[in-house]
Amino acid sequence: MNIFVGNLPFSTTDDGLREAFSRFGSVDSAQVIMDRETGRSRGFGFVEMPDDNEAREAISGMNGADLDGRPLTVNEARPKAPRSGGGGRW
Repeated sequence: MNIFVGNLPFSTTDDGLREAFSRFGSVDSAQVIMDRETGRSRGFGFVEMPDDNEAREAISGMNGADLDGRPLTVNEARPKAPRSGGGGRW
């Protein structure tokens, strides 16, 4: 299951995110989303957990939990919406 994690402290790393969720079970991947322009965290990330039951426990246990002084927003990630064509004239 893919999990959205919002309101992350800007100091959170991929490893820190993985560590926070690994107490609920196996974590396949953990990624803090970075701004392409500045290289800084955008304040959210995604955690992929292979076991749906463990993922639900993680969502329940981490939603509202404090991470470095910030209450997290945690829920099941929605599928990425397809992007529209854009503004080019080709």
